[in-house]
Amino acid sequence: MWKETENMLTRSLEFKDFRSAMAFMNKVADVAEELNHHPWWSNVYNKVEIELTTHDAGNTVTDKDLELARRIDEIYDNMMV
Repeated sequence: MWKETENMLTRSLEFKDFRSAMAFMNKVADVAEELNHHPWWSNVYNKVEIELTTHDAGNTVTDKDLELARRIDEIYDNMMV
């Protein structure tokens, strides 16, 4: 689940392996480009850490972040079925 702390949305996700984590990140990258809103994230093996904030709005959570979070959830949920 997403947590809102320090003016950002954060989420930690775990996958079965590195390939799955990278496939997820590639799908999210396509959506981020579509929305022109890009996450800060990191990946170590099967774990992906994501932070969302809108820099243009003074590093606060905006509708852009909420929309990207919703789309990230859809991608993750579809990969986990």
